[in-house]
Amino acid sequence: MALPVPAPRAPLDGRRTNRRRRADGSPVARWYAEVLGWAAVDGPPVRLPTGLRFDVLDLPVAAGLAVLRRVRGDWPVAVEGRRMRVLVGAGTADELPGLLDWLEWGGVALDLAAWGAGCRMIAPAPPGWDAAGAPGAPVWLRPPDPDREVEATLAGLTETGATACAGLSGGSGLVRLVAVAAAECHRARLLAAARAGGAALG
Repeated sequence: MALPVPAPRAPLDGRRTNRRRRADGSPVARWYAEVLGWAAVDGPPVRLPTGLRFDVLDLPVAAGLAVLRRVRGDWPVAVEGRRMRVLVGAGTADELPGLLDWLEWGGVALDLAAWGAGCRMIAPAPPGWDAAGAPGAPVWLRPPDPDREVEATLAGLTETGATACAGLSGGSGLVRLVAVAAAECHRARLLAAARAGGAALG
């Protein structure tokens, strides 16, 4: 029997009107504004507002790498220290709690968060640039494609009914992505607890 999926929210309209418009600020901020057409808040560090053209799933790197192995997709992915940032459709942050409840992860402590409107992520160095800075500075693991609108690459809550249920076992999309991310975050938490227990006994 098909289960209802939380209704998707319409993303905020943050699309660019003139990609090649000259932007002010540092070279990194100008690259994001002129090459990608993304809003960028000059720094240091330069930050990318979320909730406009994309939201961000934030999870541990170990769990994130497992997600990338299990879920097909070409969404941009950044790494900052021990955290992975997966770009997802705008509006995802508001839908994540309900989606986790629907996937029966509600009430489970997961090291998984979503950043939406009002949040900012530190901008990784543009692809091919020298990522100079402190250890753990953000870098693109899977950079955005300057020749492709970012929205076309992002997982979003567009599945309904049987389509969403089928997506749990294969394919891509936000339901599949969140289901696997929750499972891998839970697995990482259990492994960390087991290691800590073993160290205490030793």
